[in-house]
Amino acid sequence: MIEQPAPEQPPGKPTSASRTTLSHIMTASDTNLLGTVHGGVIMKLVDDAAGAVAGRHSGGPAVTASMDEMVFLEPVRVGDLVHVHAQVNWTGRSSMEVGVRVLAERWNESTPATQVGSAYLVFAAVDEEGRPRPVPPVIPETERDKRRYQEAQIRRTHRLARRRAIKELRAKRAAEGITD
Repeated sequence: MIEQPAPEQPPGKPTSASRTTLSHIMTASDTNLLGTVHGGVIMKLVDDAAGAVAGRHSGGPAVTASMDEMVFLEPVRVGDLVHVHAQVNWTGRSSMEVGVRVLAERWNESTPATQVGSAYLVFAAVDEEGRPRPVPPVIPETERDKRRYQEAQIRRTHRLARRRAIKELRAKRAAEGITD
């Protein structure tokens, strides 16, 4: 079998090249039993914005691999105009961490928007067959971008350590004949 050479990594892209904002006004169809906007509606907006950023940065399809630390800070109400700001914080060979901030403001008031949530998502860039493909390195531009890049590296280390610890625990339990 002839070994294929590894695809080359594309040239880097600045953080601003793929940063985006998605805005949506919340309606009665978005509410939960408490009368506020359902968390799943916000999560879908977060995934949509993050997916757009990941696709822009990678230059093609990217799929959600994980969502970390989805935090809801304040309830969102019917009539709120929600803004979902997303950017690539960090890149690996074929994966990207996308940071998302969720802000809300009343549709009919000129008061500043309030942060109502945040999340970190990991996307994998894929080719037509669904196999991982290389992504351009992200080039942090500002001090805030550099801080986000460093924090993303810490989150990645924690994700990998958690995955490794769970695999080890499962292997240990299987070796002891414990099944669940």
